[in-house]
Amino acid sequence: MFKKTNILALIVAAAVSAFSAPGAASERPKAGSDRAEITQHQSPVLWRYPSDIRSRNLFYGPGGQADAPHTVYTFVKEDLHGTNPKFVVRDEGGVKWKVKLGSEARPETAASRMVWAVGYSTNEDYFVPELKVEGMPAHLKRGQNLVEPGGVVRNARLKRYVEGQKKTGDWQWRANSFSPRELNGLRVMMALINSWDLTDRNNSTYEEKGVASSGDAGETAMVSDLGASFGTTGRNSREKKGNLGAFEHSKFITKVTPSYVDFATPSRPMLLYVFSLPEFVMRVRLRWIGKRVPRSDARWMGQLLAQLSPVQIADAFRAAGYSPSEVDGFTKVVRERISELEKL
Repeated sequence: MFKKTNILALIVAAAVSAFSAPGAASERPKAGSDRAEITQHQSPVLWRYPSDIRSRNLFYGPGGQADAPHTVYTFVKEDLHGTNPKFVVRDEGGVKWKVKLGSEARPETAASRMVWAVGYSTNEDYFVPELKVEGMPAHLKRGQNLVEPGGVVRNARLKRYVEGQKKTGDWQWRANSFSPRELNGLRVMMALINSWDLTDRNNSTYEEKGVASSGDAGETAMVSDLGASFGTTGRNSREKKGNLGAFEHSKFITKVTPSYVDFATPSRPMLLYVFSLPEFVMRVRLRWIGKRVPRSDARWMGQLLAQLSPVQIADAFRAAGYSPSEVDGFTKVVRERISELEKL
């Protein structure tokens, strides 16, 4: 058994090396490098200085109280993308919403608020404990077991479709034209919240109608799927999302040197995933996102986060429908991690 395990490990190491070698030089963006070839127009905006960080409302998030869901919803269509059950509804005012069910509904709601609080764009997400949808089909292809009689679903995340906003594409962690500090700050935020599903397909750029072409080119970049957060640090047989116990017992910072910091998220997938070799290799190659983050950039993000009050942080978890004890627990861990960043 020992020999078999060793042989398997050697095969995996060789495969990872073979898959990874061609792109090794491009794994980490280099500060000051010329990225004009990446885009023919001005870079989408990744980060905006949050001058109102101390007063930002993390209960309602980027959409605010005015956009919070509170009306009648009608089924439009099912969305089969991703791993969690999703479908689109329309409210009585004509606004469309994407409803996500399952294990990512709560953590995504809280994560969107934490990331938005420090200046990064996120979707307008809201958590709804109970939602009644008219015109629900008799059978959904996914998540039918989560639908109760009368079209009632529970513990749903609603993402608002913003009028005039149009998705223009995806952006890549490895090849982009963002400011190195702003990108590094986002890497720190992904580690802070244990957001490990950092594939490029979860990154989006959006264009908003009416935004001037000068300054920010009218495009915004964001991590558009933050559901795999506040649990374990990576994909494994015991992976959990939005789980306080897993979050409390996970590592945050794994190494500190005079110049850089290594974070635990995203972590290496378990060896059992080698039987899906492309997926295994892809997950291994994502690990660089949490490694060798400049210490000064990690501290910069910690200083921004430190401006948030305990009440603001707790509000992000209250908005996601967690129990009072869970809110306290998540808030405690996040504050401890912010303190670690400040001390770098």
